[in-house]
Amino acid sequence: MTGRPETLFPLFAGLETLAGVGPKTAALFAQLHVTTPRDLLFTLPYSGINRALQPTVKDAILPATVTVAVTVGVHRAPKNRSGAYRIHVEDSETSFQLVFFHARGDYWQKQLPTGARRIVSGRVELFDGIAQMVHPDFVVPEAEADDIPPFEPVYPLTAGVTQKVMYKATRGAVALVPELDEWIDPGQCAQANWPTFAAAVAAAHDPKGDADLALTAPARERLAYDELFAHQVTLALARQKERRKKGRSRTGDGRLQSRILASLPFAPTGAQLRAISEITDDMASPLRMNRLLQGDVGSGKTLVALMALLRAVEAGGQGVLMAPTEILARQHLQGLQPLAETAGVVLEILTGRDKGAERRAKLEALARGDIHILVGTHAVFQADVIFHDLALAVVDEQHKFGVRQRLELGQKGKQADVLVMTATPIPRSLALAQYGDMDVSVLDEKPPGRQPIKTALVSTDRLDQVIDRLRAAIAEGRQCYWVCPLVEESEVSDLIAAEERFKRLRAAFGEGIVGLVHGQMPPADKDAGMKAFQSGQTKVLVATTVIEVGVDVPNATIMVVERAETFGLAQLHQLRGRVGRGSAASTCLLMYKSPLTETGRQRLEVLRESEDGFVIAETDLRMRGTGDLIGTAQSGVPRFCVADIERQAGLMAIAQSDARKLLNDDPTLASGRGQATRLLLWLMRQDEAIRLISVG
Repeated sequence: MTGRPETLFPLFAGLETLAGVGPKTAALFAQLHVTTPRDLLFTLPYSGINRALQPTVKDAILPATVTVAVTVGVHRAPKNRSGAYRIHVEDSETSFQLVFFHARGDYWQKQLPTGARRIVSGRVELFDGIAQMVHPDFVVPEAEADDIPPFEPVYPLTAGVTQKVMYKATRGAVALVPELDEWIDPGQCAQANWPTFAAAVAAAHDPKGDADLALTAPARERLAYDELFAHQVTLALARQKERRKKGRSRTGDGRLQSRILASLPFAPTGAQLRAISEITDDMASPLRMNRLLQGDVGSGKTLVALMALLRAVEAGGQGVLMAPTEILARQHLQGLQPLAETAGVVLEILTGRDKGAERRAKLEALARGDIHILVGTHAVFQADVIFHDLALAVVDEQHKFGVRQRLELGQKGKQADVLVMTATPIPRSLALAQYGDMDVSVLDEKPPGRQPIKTALVSTDRLDQVIDRLRAAIAEGRQCYWVCPLVEESEVSDLIAAEERFKRLRAAFGEGIVGLVHGQMPPADKDAGMKAFQSGQTKVLVATTVIEVGVDVPNATIMVVERAETFGLAQLHQLRGRVGRGSAASTCLLMYKSPLTETGRQRLEVLRESEDGFVIAETDLRMRGTGDLIGTAQSGVPRFCVADIERQAGLMAIAQSDARKLLNDDPTLASGRGQATRLLLWLMRQDEAIRLISVG
């Protein structure tokens, strides 16, 4: 299976092979990400125009597109070249005008001689009480009535590509589709009542009415499923390949884990215990672990990660915990150090700051196996970082690391297990699209003793009252975060917003009380600013969203987010999770600029009413769409042409279980259906997947 199968050659040829498409038009199509006839198959119409023949325009509710048979009457040429050329026409019950601009000479006299019969189709509007059809879309003799599609599909266009060109090109592409063997499970096809691939493509490009344009129309649903299935087969192949990399069975005796559990002031939640046991089973199995631990803010992921790392140490190996920033790595160190001491385990940190002799000493201790657990930033990727025996890699805040880095880390150890953690609750459909190659554990309970956070919406006009509120909290010895808005795209304006707010608050509270942290600062200043707040030196921290993930200051009880309507819901939920970490009741004030749009208000009210990150993420996805939610460009979520992952999450789940089952029964895709699936992978440009099969 080295190259693309010959049956698909015509679909992957240049666009110029289609009638009516020259090199110039082909270059314009590229702006729609269309470079081959195959791409046209998946460029579906998004609406349609009803062009069924009507007896008369008399009963139409204007303006409307009407198709009607007419007898041509008198012509009225304009006085000057730029005027309108009018032709009086009559249908079976009334008369109206055809209007043309830039008419040349006697062109229309020849095309539409008085007394001739024609069928015209186009938009009819009333102008000074007279019905007019300006530049009809179709004008044909009655004998050629079939040239006008009764329901004309409307396609997405780009400058220079008209509906006519698109219509002709898509017909050409559809004609090239060969009959292909079926790759979908026959039971699934029958139950969903789906046509074959070739029939589905033909039907999707030839809708008979609005119902055929719906996501749920059998032809469209089938093509969406094909996209999702190809994607899930690719992920399942990657997962299979990961698992085929023999892992090592790591079984500990639980002595270190039980020491920690005994020292905790509270019992772990059911969700934590479940996740710990899933991870323990994975580590004991001879296959490599590739698991995602998904938990809302404050659901106790760190404890689960520590239990996994201790299991690796019990089994005689080492563990590494990676965080996306130095601040978070240091915080993990602070949180885990006392527990590691309780368990009698050596914990060290390695970041970009370690230089010279100190760095060398750490690397030597790591290579000897004297360091049991290493906490670090991506500095642990560097080539000179060598472990004695890395058994487990834990990656925190996965969306900050790509899939490639996930694999690189696994390569640091001989068959190291990988556990990825994220505090961003991901809606099920996106989790399937982005992490379909992984097994998932979800922490859906809050540990005991967590105070609920009160969330209030406040207009920016009430800034002074908010400042008074903070003053009272500071007087009680509390601390507050103040998050500044994201202004446009430029980081400079974010900075100005943050600095302005910092000056205003410093004037209100006095010197030394207010700190400032933003993305443009040198890392050392940023850390110093965070430290001053963590140690309670400063009482108010003005920040851009750098504090979104993981920072832990139990004494902070107020979170103010300015211009909250400019943030994503998931992001606001993350920010809110920075307070409510101690025993005192906490408040999150979402400041918005009036007037709020209706959707803006709805979105902020979701936060006021729910503290469940999964509910919030699902709502955010519904209201904003995938792209916005995670910045599709860098998120690793594929772009689908037909499938809509927000509204077809159920279809995605079926595609995942079908893909996993197919590969379970036929790991090398050698069966008839397996061969058909290979063809689908070529068709969907999943060349990477094909490499996985041929290598695997």
